[in-house]
Amino acid sequence: MIAQDTIVALATPSGAGAIAVIRVSGKEAITICSPLFRSVSGKELSAQKSHTIHLGHIVDENRILDEVLISIFKGSNSYTGEPTIEISCHGSVYIQQEIIQLLLRKGCRMANAGEFTLRAFINGKLDLSQAEAVADLIASDSEASHQIAMQQMRGGFSNEIQKLRDELLNFASLIELELDFAEEDVEFADRTQFKDLIARITNVLKRLIDSFAVGNVIKNGIPVAIVGEPNVGKSTLLNALLNEERAIVSDIAGTTRDTIEDEITIGGIGFRFIDTAGIRETKDVVESIGIQKTFEKIEQAQVVIYLVDSSILTADSLQELKTEIGKIKNKYPQKPLIIVANKVDKLDDDQTSTLTSEIENIHLLSAKQNIGVEALQNKLLEYVNTGALRNNETIVTNSRHYDALLKALEEIQKVQYGLDTGLSGDLMAIDIRQALYHFGEITGEITSDDLLGNIFANFCIGK
Repeated sequence: MIAQDTIVALATPSGAGAIAVIRVSGKEAITICSPLFRSVSGKELSAQKSHTIHLGHIVDENRILDEVLISIFKGSNSYTGEPTIEISCHGSVYIQQEIIQLLLRKGCRMANAGEFTLRAFINGKLDLSQAEAVADLIASDSEASHQIAMQQMRGGFSNEIQKLRDELLNFASLIELELDFAEEDVEFADRTQFKDLIARITNVLKRLIDSFAVGNVIKNGIPVAIVGEPNVGKSTLLNALLNEERAIVSDIAGTTRDTIEDEITIGGIGFRFIDTAGIRETKDVVESIGIQKTFEKIEQAQVVIYLVDSSILTADSLQELKTEIGKIKNKYPQKPLIIVANKVDKLDDDQTSTLTSEIENIHLLSAKQNIGVEALQNKLLEYVNTGALRNNETIVTNSRHYDALLKALEEIQKVQYGLDTGLSGDLMAIDIRQALYHFGEITGEITSDDLLGNIFANFCIGK
């Protein structure tokens, strides 16, 4: 399962910096580090209290490597649940490597990806869903993703699952007990209470499963495709949204021949904008490939911004625009579509009035003059259901958890069917055990070496 040797790794990002932190964990961590540290106070490191910090030097024989601060964590009172030393040294790459090489020579082993957090899980400091939240917290790049990861790491999701599992386990024990007294035809499990529990578990599971749609986009960012004919200002709009010159802008139609992607955070939610090639008939082979990719990106996007050049719209082109909008809505009926009229700074009042009366809910904007860009960002936020986030409800973001919840719900629905049809206790017990198994997969009460390997392989070294 897991080696009990002492591991070492750089806990801060690699490269030069002001300070670097080197973490050492294992039963011999303090024993290995103590002879290598000379405290300015002259005290022996191994004799010091847990959770204390000491100033001194790391020495290799008589050679001083660096002046450092050492944090000491004794017994199980550490992140990993085993003796741990954290060395805060100067951020020179040379110093980092010298200290790590010294520790390796003295009996440490380089930590694998995520091994410190794996040890925290094995030693009962975190359950598996909390451990996975550590990686999500490190990767969080918006207020919303940070909030969800923090809630999960603090045990919000785990506690909800554990409570359901404990209650189901209690009834499962009573059902199993009935099987031992099958000949006496007695019931230890109150069927009315059991039905209420199954109904409650079903509601909770459905709520958690439904939350994945929101959680997944918050965690990974909401993909928004910017589409339209060539030279209507798609690249200019992308630059305005990102507040930087990310895409090449020119008056030549077909300048953007491939999709360009970048991310920004709006209202704490990550959005991934995709500037696509203009949609038009063309004989240019390269441009045709770009247009094909545009339709692929529309398929992947959750929101589509259809951009038009309002400065060249005529009565005929307005009708063509309505037809084109209808085609997109018919082809992608479930996909939110925002119609945006660009270059409105070139319109007079009558033209603006005609445009708004002809195209329902059209958004007026000038990407070049930065008019209406903020209003468009606010409109995008309307398509994100953040109610659960505001109410601090549990939101599922992990596809492994989502899959386990779906399987657990399937088994619970089998139990519900058994209760409704008067199925025998031994058959219901099988379905209950399967539901308990899938609950245990989430929190880590049911694990395998392959599962743990897959999860922690995605962690960074040193965490």
